[in-house]
Amino acid sequence: MDTIIGRYVRSKAGRDKDRLMIIIGILDSQHVLVADGILRSVSNPKKKKLKHLFITDRVAEEITNLILTRKKLLDADLKRAVEDYNEELATSL
Repeated sequence: MDTIIGRYVRSKAGRDKDRLMIIIGILDSQHVLVADGILRSVSNPKKKKLKHLFITDRVAEEITNLILTRKKLLDADLKRAVEDYNEELATSL
């Protein structure tokens, strides 16, 4: 289950539907904490059920390393990672 931390996800349901976020924490076998550094900050992550998320194959390595080494994760780090991924998707189309 630790391999899920740092993965990019898209919300399938709720007000944040289709929004790209990163998993920053695991609550239990069905719930995770997600944030994007823009609407959802590190200090106020969204609790989401895994069944309401589309989990991508891609991992934000720098975010994963910050979380697992227990270093301070900043909203700017999340925002940069999400924007970089979105740019990558846009150029590949």
